[in-house]
Order: sequence, then C-alpha cells, then structure tokens
Amino acid sequence: MPRPKPVVIVRCVIVLCGGTSRRLGGGDKTRESLSGKTVLDHLLDDLPSGWPVVCVGEMRATTRSVQWCRESPAGGGPVAGIAAGLELTRHLGAVICVVVGGDMPFAAAAVPTLVDALNAQPALDAVLASDPDGRRQPLLAAYRFEALRTVLPGESGGARLMAVVDALVVGTLPCDSHTVLDVDTPEALEHARHIVGT
Repeated sequence: MPRPKPVVIVRCVIVLCGGTSRRLGGGDKTRESLSGKTVLDHLLDDLPSGWPVVCVGEMRATTRSVQWCRESPAGGGPVAGIAAGLELTRHLGAVICVVVGGDMPFAAAAVPTLVDALNAQPALDAVLASDPDGRRQPLLAAYRFEALRTVLPGESGGARLMAVVDALVVGTLPCDSHTVLDVDTPEALEHARHIVGT
C-alpha cells in the first residue's frame, strides 16, 4: 500500500510594526537601535527561515526579505494591522499564522513552539504566549488562519484586540520575561540593550 502523504502545515508570520509609543517620545518603537540593529531586525533575523513574513507598517529596508502592507486606516491599531496582514497572505494557503509585535526583539524564540502547540491541539483556535505573571500576549500568538479571519470585525480600525481573542477558543504557552519583552518604555529598551550586550 502506498504511504499516506504527510500533512503539510503551511504557516506564515505577520509582524505588526505600525505603532508608536508615547512613552518613547511618540516614535516608532521598532526602529530603535539595539546593538547596531533595529528592534525589528532583531526579531526578523531570528524568525524561522523559509517562513513567509509580512510586516504591517511603513515600508523600510530590513535585513530579512519581507512583504509589506499598511493597515487601514494607517495607525488604526493591531486589529486593523492583523486584517491587512491576513488579506495579503490569503494566497499562501496558510493554515496557521503567527502574529508578533514588531517591538518584541526576542519573541522569535517562541514562534515554532507556539505553532507546534496549536497544531497539537485541534480543538483550539489559537495559542497565546503568557508572561511569567500569567498575562496572555495576543501579539505573540499562533492562530488558525480561517478562525482568526472569521472573527475579525468588518470595521477593524480602532477595534479591541482582546474582543477578537475572546471570540476564539484559546490556550496559552508560558514564556520567560525575555521572550515577551516589548520595547515600549525607555526602561524596557535599556533592558533589551543589556540582554544583547551580555
């Protein structure tokens, strides 16, 4: 008898990098310098090679080849960014997409594990990273593509991300503080610089 063909789980990564931080002077957090590279490039360089990556935000040069798109309206928040990324990646036939905040330079370490955890639990729509305090991180999570697309609101600009997450069946994956670190304050940026300097 012929062997059954292995199931290929097509996955992609959507990186949200269109936001600014009032606590960092209102600038683009993902462009901050971190050991000679931008925060965004630290993330992109460590994502699994061969996985398609879409960045949502203002197009710029990156160390890794990615596709770019903008959320509508520009600056419309994470749900609008996710909607734009999903639209651009629909042709890939992805079963699972990972959503990552572009201001999380060390988040790539969790990406393959999140995908494996979701793939192993067919009853779940998503697996979210959780920080050491147990807080769920919807911007470091693996989602089933169609489930996520189905629950996105028609008007995504300004929509609440947790309202989208609450419409899904989700599990969590505990992660350490480095992995879930987002650079949104001067203190967090200094902490990230200390990590890469050691």
